[in-house]
Amino acid sequence: MARRNRQSRARTAPTGAAVPSPHIRRTLPFFDPLDEEQLVKLEAQVDWILQEVGIAFRDDPEALELWKKQDVKIEGDIVRAPADWIRSLCRQAPQEFTQLARNPDRSVVIGGTHQVFAPIYGAPFVRDLEGGRRYGDMAAFRDLVRLTYALPHLHHGGFVTCEPCDVPVSKRHLDMLLAHMTLSDKPHLGAITEMSRAQDSVDMAEIVFGKDVMEQNCVILGNVNTNSPLLVDKVVTEAARVYSTRGQGMIVVPFILTGAMGPVSTAASVAQAVAEAMMVCAYVQLLRPGAPFVMGNFLSSMSLKSGAPTFGMPEPVMSNYAIGQLARRAGLPLRCGGSLTASKIEDAQAAYESADSMHSTMLAGANFVLHSAGWLEGGLCTGFEKLVMDADRLGSYQKVLDLGLDTSDEAFARDSYGEVPPGGHFLGSGHTMRHYQTAFYEPKLSDSENVESWEEQGSQDMRARANARVRQMLAEYQEPPIDAALKEELTAFVAKRKEELPDAWY
Repeated sequence: MARRNRQSRARTAPTGAAVPSPHIRRTLPFFDPLDEEQLVKLEAQVDWILQEVGIAFRDDPEALELWKKQDVKIEGDIVRAPADWIRSLCRQAPQEFTQLARNPDRSVVIGGTHQVFAPIYGAPFVRDLEGGRRYGDMAAFRDLVRLTYALPHLHHGGFVTCEPCDVPVSKRHLDMLLAHMTLSDKPHLGAITEMSRAQDSVDMAEIVFGKDVMEQNCVILGNVNTNSPLLVDKVVTEAARVYSTRGQGMIVVPFILTGAMGPVSTAASVAQAVAEAMMVCAYVQLLRPGAPFVMGNFLSSMSLKSGAPTFGMPEPVMSNYAIGQLARRAGLPLRCGGSLTASKIEDAQAAYESADSMHSTMLAGANFVLHSAGWLEGGLCTGFEKLVMDADRLGSYQKVLDLGLDTSDEAFARDSYGEVPPGGHFLGSGHTMRHYQTAFYEPKLSDSENVESWEEQGSQDMRARANARVRQMLAEYQEPPIDAALKEELTAFVAKRKEELPDAWY
């Protein structure tokens, strides 16, 4: 385990690399559609689940033993606890915290009025126009890390941008961590699927930042799912013991397919999600008071004919708004899904489902948005073209959230009315000349020219333009600077751990 101290040093991006893009500092008010009576009813349902129904903590005797030391009721592995006490424990978690990046200019604030966009997580397949749909591999994974680094409206690297299925499961987390830590200097998540992999993540983060910095700051987070309904397994509790006891962040997300892992009614599933997340938050605070924690929400509706999850539907959109209000009342940062779709390719279905999902996530005030870009096929596939298309739209969301409506004296352009006569135009006015480069958000992939110009350029649709953008970005990619000794130490750690671990493919 790495133990030597190192101060994390700022590293300037090379010429031609993406300009550092910090988190969003939101000025737009939250969209809060629920009234006080509805919120009180939802919170009463949450309290009822915590006190009367209970949450199971399974397959981890150490986690259950920690609960037995508290004033709670335990039957088998089901823990029932006073709701007021659980809420008081949750209030020990910070309402906002900073995750340091290797490049300090890219550190992000999670919580409060800040919002952070991260790409898709966990897809076993990838897709692009050249190669079609195929299993993810390490080459594709590294390219996705490069693209995420180069896309300015993605603030965070995430972690499993695709599963590199050509590397044994027991070892692939090491290669993925090394890629995030060397091919990008944005913040990222760590491994959680097995306790030793979580420990490798924390150890490698310590190599990058040093023990002293890590003791005082969050430099890496783990993102885990409860096993809904009402079950917390050892993947969650063991990951928490690794990350939280070191003061690192935990994102805990109940994944509830309403009608399957939760009741078919949205209100009941929202309350269940909050109860599951708050119970784990309380467990985290018992491990280390003040450890960073993010309440997650991933509610999906489903086709009651086939059982397939559906996205961008009104029910999960409403759940985003509801859980946003509940998270703020609980004083916890919130994680929601982003540009979600069941579509298999970047078509009209993908566009409208992703837009509705992402727009509600944005308005609801989600502080950390996983799956902001690249999601296809219900999360089974990462689309290269979809990644850059979604990121293009994130820029417009960021402008709405970050800037709002400028009502300064300069914005009212009174001087220009002295220059432009009635019936004239403002194209050449001094005010226009001062602001024409920044007045409007200009998406890189949208084609707003006339049809003749479009035909002259080959009549390309959005997918073709996105494919060309991907190839251009990868061709122009420049690796961010990294201290040679640091890179050598990370590489040596990975090589040593790979020698110690047997190949395992499950």
